[in-house]
Amino acid sequence: MTRSKVFRARNIPCPIARCPQLFGIRSGLTRHLHTTHRDLYETRTRRTPIPDLDIEPLVEFGDAAPLPDEAEEEAGPFNPDATVTHAVLDGASLLQQITGTPCDVNGFDLPFGTPPPPIPDQPFADDGTQNDFAPFDKRPEFELADFIFRRNQMPGMQIDELMAIWADMNAEGHPPFVNSEDMYSTIDDIELGDAPWSCFAVRYSGAYPEGETPSWMLADYEFWVRDPKVVLHNQMANRDFAKDFDAAPLREYTTDGKRRYKDFMSGNWAWKQCDKIAEDVETHGAMFTPVILGSDKTTVSVATGQNEYYPLYSSVGNIHNNMRRSHRNGVSLVAFLAIPKTDKQFANDSNFRTFRRQLFHAGLTVILEPLRAGMTTPEVMLCPDGHYRRAIYGLGPYIADYPEQVLLACVVQNWCPRCTAMVGNLDGEGGRRCQEHTEFLQELFDPTELWDNYGIVSDVVPFTASFPRADIHELLSPDLLHQIIKGTFKDHLVAWVGEYLDAIHGTAYAKIIMADIDRRIAAAPPFPGLRRFPQGRGFKQWTGDDSKALMKVYLPAIAGHVPGQVVRTLSAFLDFCYLVRRSEIDESTLDDIDNALARFHRERVIFEDVGVRPDGFSLPRQHSLTHYRALIEMFGAPNGLCSSIMESKHIKAVKEPWRRSNHFEAIGQMLLTNQRLDKIASLRSDLIARGLLSGPRVPRLLPVPMVPLPFNGGDADDTDADGPRVSSLPIPAECHANLLTARGYPRRLLELSNYVDEPRLPELIRRFLYDQKNPNAPESGADVALQRCPQFMGRVTVFHSAVAIYHAPSDASGVGGMHRQRIRATPKWRGSYGRWDCVVIETDAAQPGMRGLHAAQVVLFFSFKHDGVVYPCALVKWFVRVGDEPNEDTGMWVVEPEVDGAGIRVMSIVHLDCILRGVHLMGVYGSGLLPRTFHFSDTLTAFRTYYVNKFADHHSNQILF
Repeated sequence: MTRSKVFRARNIPCPIARCPQLFGIRSGLTRHLHTTHRDLYETRTRRTPIPDLDIEPLVEFGDAAPLPDEAEEEAGPFNPDATVTHAVLDGASLLQQITGTPCDVNGFDLPFGTPPPPIPDQPFADDGTQNDFAPFDKRPEFELADFIFRRNQMPGMQIDELMAIWADMNAEGHPPFVNSEDMYSTIDDIELGDAPWSCFAVRYSGAYPEGETPSWMLADYEFWVRDPKVVLHNQMANRDFAKDFDAAPLREYTTDGKRRYKDFMSGNWAWKQCDKIAEDVETHGAMFTPVILGSDKTTVSVATGQNEYYPLYSSVGNIHNNMRRSHRNGVSLVAFLAIPKTDKQFANDSNFRTFRRQLFHAGLTVILEPLRAGMTTPEVMLCPDGHYRRAIYGLGPYIADYPEQVLLACVVQNWCPRCTAMVGNLDGEGGRRCQEHTEFLQELFDPTELWDNYGIVSDVVPFTASFPRADIHELLSPDLLHQIIKGTFKDHLVAWVGEYLDAIHGTAYAKIIMADIDRRIAAAPPFPGLRRFPQGRGFKQWTGDDSKALMKVYLPAIAGHVPGQVVRTLSAFLDFCYLVRRSEIDESTLDDIDNALARFHRERVIFEDVGVRPDGFSLPRQHSLTHYRALIEMFGAPNGLCSSIMESKHIKAVKEPWRRSNHFEAIGQMLLTNQRLDKIASLRSDLIARGLLSGPRVPRLLPVPMVPLPFNGGDADDTDADGPRVSSLPIPAECHANLLTARGYPRRLLELSNYVDEPRLPELIRRFLYDQKNPNAPESGADVALQRCPQFMGRVTVFHSAVAIYHAPSDASGVGGMHRQRIRATPKWRGSYGRWDCVVIETDAAQPGMRGLHAAQVVLFFSFKHDGVVYPCALVKWFVRVGDEPNEDTGMWVVEPEVDGAGIRVMSIVHLDCILRGVHLMGVYGSGLLPRTFHFSDTLTAFRTYYVNKFADHHSNQILF
């Protein structure tokens, strides 16, 4: 018997303009409308507050060298301060001239209000008709190539097999592509996003030593590069950035008149650059276009010989930070830098080290040479909003970790690349480094004295010296990942705590305490977005994500085992870390950053007193914290310039293309893969801008419902929420019951009450209904006589989760800053133990933070209908605050379960609209040891008091304290 199969075409489009999503059934559209476009339906918002170097180029840049054999490849937003926020060009009169005025394609300014020119027509097909999807014949061909090559990354042999199967299934027609080579050649024919690769090589040209000549002096060093100007133009022409770029520097202010720093162009550095540019009247009306660079070595395999690559990335400073952090082609691969190597005999040779530095800076100089002319003479550029503007380029911040910053700034290891503080006392007095000061010192002192007393490497000149308005000491950006998260936290503070325990308790008992700290970390209750550490923090290889996850639970775990001063040190540092990682930082936040850093410096001396740091704290990565306020004022929020952006790009630009290659001379295959990915991404953005991917692939068969339907989300605990920003901080969460009805529960109220062992449920529902129907009554439902409350004996529907949607741009979120969090109340999570999450509920909107919020644990999510109104609800157990202030050492509020006079937990029913979001509670462990058999599912019932974990995520950190 043959089983029939039905293909359900996705032919129901989303009715929202420019949304490309299609659905096969109405319920799919319904879910989409109430997740992605929720703000258009029942959105509720609330507002409370080259020098002469010993190198010789073999091939000039632009002389295209062929890639290796390609045949080898196998493989309407809400603005919280709209009435007072202003993006204005005030200040110096010169600055007002660099305004990013739209112009025509020839560079002549357009009258104010002129709309952008229409998108150019696509070429015509062979039959004379216009082909909107050229070089593809039609939309399905493009989407298939996009799916196979970009999303699925299917190897060439499998593509050949797929096309053969396709041809066998459709004897009368032909598959979309003959084979993989046909698909590749079609992708190669895409003109948008094209930035060809070329190569230049460099060799040593200095004097050779007597006797044996080191191999590094004889080798050729290849740089594979793209024209950075072409890459820059491709980025700025990306219409995905139409609403997320700034054509001119701006200054933003909060409602109370305080300066706010957010995206790159909101900082002071861009303003000062425009002051210099405007001295030339020919640049007036132009758009300043800073080029942000970043480089970092990466390893693609540990099993093969040549497994290191040295990618150079670029971004444009005009786009917003969220575009750079998200995978939206805001960061592009520009080059693979040469990695000089030698045998162990010459690895520490001073001549080799000097050559390696010279090679790096000379390579960057050659790579960036095409931008030089545009740094003084405006060049017409197409912008994301469709307008042309005359652009003036400039070298912007360089994103790098500390070893690379030292290489870039030509300073000695352990010195600060930004200031002149002495190596033995980095936190002491020191002025700002600059190229002019370095050149002055070079005229006065010999290289040895420069090295020893000033930390200057005198035999290398930074690449920035070759370009106008560029000083590498000024352009080094803050690096949250390596300076703060992996550096100060993981490498310093966590290690120091272990050394402190050894020094105070001895090695044997210190191991017992460290084991208990690991058990405390493992005992942290589950929470959306919180990584579990089943064995504590004792894993061998740390990543940046590991460090970020440990920061969220580490402080409560050590409290009680170490003195209060150690806890306060960690607390002050974490406060600093979470403040500087915010997406928006105003002047009040800058003051808080200064205060947190001062507390950290004051409290950390305990590690010096007990002998953990007998020589003090002259550590470059900790010293870098002192520069953060100035860097924020210069470049905006640091999370738009973090090296984690580059490390994330490694996956798409280096690691995945390497895996798709045949691993033999893989560089050419990797370059080709990147080139094709860029072309597909550019064509896709163009098609979306034209509205060509938003309609159905086949004629629509069913009418589109235009009424709001109940929300039904996915099953992920912690996800991005697409769509525009719909609310400001702090906000009432959009909290919705999940329509995936829990099975096995009785529908009658009395039967459900017995089933969940909550005999007070009928009474609590009646008191809840009194509050809902009498919102202005002087008494609450908990206090009135039960006979005054409405009767209810109807049907009840139970759910195991609800979803909170809120604005949290500092966390992982959609490009509009929206975040979706799932709150669970289920007796069996992942088929084993129960999980009842905690939430915060707003009880007094006039009070800030936890003074106006109460923590509660959800026991049951359910809904019912009364008098024609559906009430989505939660049965909760309350917690109350311990004390009127946060804990002095941890800085966290402490809560305890609320009980009545009989010692019974206080419970009530709340409407889901009252729930702000989920909250993470961790036990106050004290100084005792946790039982080895303790399971984290028991944490929320096992302790007398709990910390309200303000480090669970950035949104918690902002709204709870």
